[in-house]
Amino acid sequence: MDNLYLSPIVFNLKHLNKRLILDFIRFTPGGISRAELARRMELTRAAISTIVDNLLDHSLVREMESGLATGGRRAILLEMNPQHGYVVGVDIGATHVRLVLADFSAHILDEIEVPCDIRLGPDACLSKVDTHLRELIARADLALSDILAVGIGVPGPVVAEAGMVSAPPIMPGWDNFPIRDFLQSSWDCSVSLNNDAELGALGEWAYGAGRGERHLAFVKVGMGVGSGLLLDGRIYAGATGCAGEIGHITISDNGPLCACGNHGCLSALAGGGAIASKARQAVQDGRRTQLTTINPAENISASDVSRAASLGDLVAQQIVTEAGTYLGIAIADLVNLLNPSLVVVGGGVSQMGDLLLEPIRRTVRERSLRPAAQAVRITAAMLGRRSSCMGAVVQAINLALYQQNEM
Repeated sequence: MDNLYLSPIVFNLKHLNKRLILDFIRFTPGGISRAELARRMELTRAAISTIVDNLLDHSLVREMESGLATGGRRAILLEMNPQHGYVVGVDIGATHVRLVLADFSAHILDEIEVPCDIRLGPDACLSKVDTHLRELIARADLALSDILAVGIGVPGPVVAEAGMVSAPPIMPGWDNFPIRDFLQSSWDCSVSLNNDAELGALGEWAYGAGRGERHLAFVKVGMGVGSGLLLDGRIYAGATGCAGEIGHITISDNGPLCACGNHGCLSALAGGGAIASKARQAVQDGRRTQLTTINPAENISASDVSRAASLGDLVAQQIVTEAGTYLGIAIADLVNLLNPSLVVVGGGVSQMGDLLLEPIRRTVRERSLRPAAQAVRITAAMLGRRSSCMGAVVQAINLALYQQNEM
């Protein structure tokens, strides 16, 4: 199993096998036996047992009996020890903040989602994150000191080493703000910062639709559009953290103005904001649609369009189909360029299901090279709106393990 960590960490060579064993235990559904670890890692049972015994001594993993008997005896499986500690995953979106509290086996114990306008800047948004993180912890009868690490996702290009974003198109006022250091100081706790779409790819790989995939693209469709890339078993962030900014591919030279300053970007044509804007324009133009019942028209959201489309509203369906077609054009380029085996479509707008996915699939089939189109599956995120949060949980556990020098 390859290293999927988004931040480069240099490990002592003697800890490499321990790290790999932990990864197998963490990401194998239902647990894994010592014999299977020895087979996958091509090590002796004795070598595996030495490492596993150390992990047991540190309470990082625990043993459990398999439900299946083999030769009259149930196999002993290894799994992460949920009682080792707690982590928090945070997904800061354009219009919301979602926080999940998880144990060390990544099992969600509680979660909170609240509205939050990313355009209000770091002071207002991070204050809201702080308030609700403390609320989440208090509801579980825990103290802030019980939290081993926090993973944060944001909708912009992240300079992971610096713990900040660089020139984020939809995050005015956030450029070069020390997000990670600010939160670490506030919480006296280790914090990781990553792009939300990259965390979506990691979350779906670890616990969702992408399990077992080595070449995966996660396309997050919220107010804008972004993507996270997992190539040959590794998250790919690019030279400056800007890899995967699919939302700023130019689809139409004469298209609407995008938040990045260019015209005709995918985000400006197929993001949630664009979908809502087209619906408002349809109402203003007097088109026959259920959306006229929403008053004033300025309150129409992408969710409203989704509901109307699912109820058979033709105008809403046309808007969703057009957005899916634009997404399909960009995803076809991605398929031709990177040849992934799986594209997972996530984010709030992806809750539209096949209304959005079918025009994406059709367009990808039409525009991709045949071998690439035949090799790729396109599906909705299995984790739904939790994809990025669960990727943040993975990163928080990674960080906790590293900080404790137990890897």
